Amino acid sequence: MKFKEIVKRLTGISSPIFGVSWNPENTSEDVAKRVVSFLEDRRVLYNPSEMEVPHHCVESVLEIRNFLTEQIPQSTQNELSGSIKAMRLACRKFLDLIGGRDEIIRSGSSHGHWANWQFNGAIGELRGVFGIHIAKIAGMYGLDVEDDLASILPRTEES
Repeated sequence: MKFKEIVKRLTGISSPIFGVSWNPENTSEDVAKRVVSFLEDRRVLYNPSEMEVPHHCVESVLEIRNFLTEQIPQSTQNELSGSIKAMRLACRKFLDLIGGRDEIIRSGSSHGHWANWQFNGAIGELRGVFGIHIAKIAGMYGLDVEDDLASILPRTEES
């Protein structure tokens, strides 16, 4: 670690017996862990779509988008911030397709209704993008992913 980085984190020195106050760095690994942990509790990403209520999905995607936006300035590695931005973009696309469309929000969980096809397609696309980027983040930082969320990760030929 370079001297300038150490000095930036140093917040105080005390005496008579000498003490130092220190701010630990918020590493990209910390951000990656926070992102994966937050997403593990977002069932819109992995519950069967027929169990989902479109209005609740829109609210959850809004929360995910806000959380990801908060994490971007804290991610110092370009690949990590790129994945976070890609997931945020997928949220915006989902919201553009579903968010303001009352017919889809009202009828998106009705089997056989045209809105159900659009709702399921939008959720599928959202999950596909998230699965790729969660796998990328978990691979870069050696993170475990809970089984529910892991169900949207890309599969290998063996699985």
